[in-house]
Amino acid sequence: MNPYMTYPAKIKKITKHTDIDYTFFIEKIMDVKGGQFIQVSVPKFGEVPISISDYNDELIELTIRKVGRVTDAIFNKNVGDNLHIRGPYGNNFDPEIYFGKDLIMVTGGTGLAPVKSIINYFHKHLDKLNSFKLISGFKSSKDILFKESFEKWEKNMDVCLTIDTPEEGWTGNTGFVTEHVSKLDLSNIDNVGVIMVGPPPMMKFTGMELSKLGIKDEQIWVSFERKMSCGIGKCGHCKIDETYICLEGPVFRYDKTVKLID
Repeated sequence: MNPYMTYPAKIKKITKHTDIDYTFFIEKIMDVKGGQFIQVSVPKFGEVPISISDYNDELIELTIRKVGRVTDAIFNKNVGDNLHIRGPYGNNFDPEIYFGKDLIMVTGGTGLAPVKSIINYFHKHLDKLNSFKLISGFKSSKDILFKESFEKWEKNMDVCLTIDTPEEGWTGNTGFVTEHVSKLDLSNIDNVGVIMVGPPPMMKFTGMELSKLGIKDEQIWVSFERKMSCGIGKCGHCKIDETYICLEGPVFRYDKTVKLID
């Protein structure tokens, strides 16, 4: 069997979040888990790795940012058209790791997408956690993803949705996620579990703030996606030292990633 073989998946729905961020709901033709990624291709244009933002028995959600040739071609697709996919690849966030813990999730920008399914899982199973705190930051109010989901989450979860700087008409939180992390009041450090996903600088400085609170790197999990191409450890684009991100990740414990020197 050719590992590069793709299979058509019909687009069932498209949701626009911003001018450059859409979620494509495609028919579920494979079993997936939150934190994994799939390769999405458009014939004649190429392929791109996309995180799975959510899924159910019938659909897979792919939140895609329009940033280049392949994603431009994807954005030209309509409901009823096919996207060609292969995978899934990589490991996943395991919800059971956090059972009984005080879970803190920190996301920056589109870093919310790879963990949306995990948030939705715990939204339905809050009884499996001791507590839950979501801190999610965006550059501006125009850049916020999944607004309807935030409205749902805020009904029974502790959510801090923040934008970088104040703007007219915005009545919510402002400031970088690191500012809100530094304000966390944690009573039992040893029972804390953290998931953080976002741009590398955001994760670096968030990790520093968490360390100041007494949280160890071993208590933190991240999604560390970078330059992935083939998805099966053959091309070497994602390799750092001896680690293939597509095979051993993209989900890592933080004490592993801080040792990966690019």
